[in-house]
Amino acid sequence: MQPTMEFLTTEEAIKVDAALLSSKEKFSTRLAIYALRCLKQIAAEKEISVSEVTSEQVSDWIKQDENIQQQLEVDSSFEMFFTRLVLSSLNPLKQIAIEEDKPIENLTVEQVIAWFEKESKIRQE
Repeated sequence: MQPTMEFLTTEEAIKVDAALLSSKEKFSTRLAIYALRCLKQIAAEKEISVSEVTSEQVSDWIKQDENIQQQLEVDSSFEMFFTRLVLSSLNPLKQIAIEEDKPIENLTVEQVIAWFEKESKIRQE
């Protein structure tokens, strides 16, 4: 059984809240940070790279995540929904990794937030 993980730490939440982002962009940023954390954990357990993580592995992770257990008991479709959300976060994470010229596994929270801020600024211009 995996250790209990928060969606975001208090420090991460403060950093996202301070970012110059809309509410929707902050949600996407929070999701990407959480996805990065759980994808890194899955990849480490399976001894693969983050980009090789499958939807089945994410689904198994979600089933084991104690933070999500209550939601799974209430809504059986939540597992598939959340799996898709986590996997969709791979797209921006891959883009960030390319721009930073480093593997996804080595990305930091600050780099994720900075990328979302940069993308937001580009969309606004």
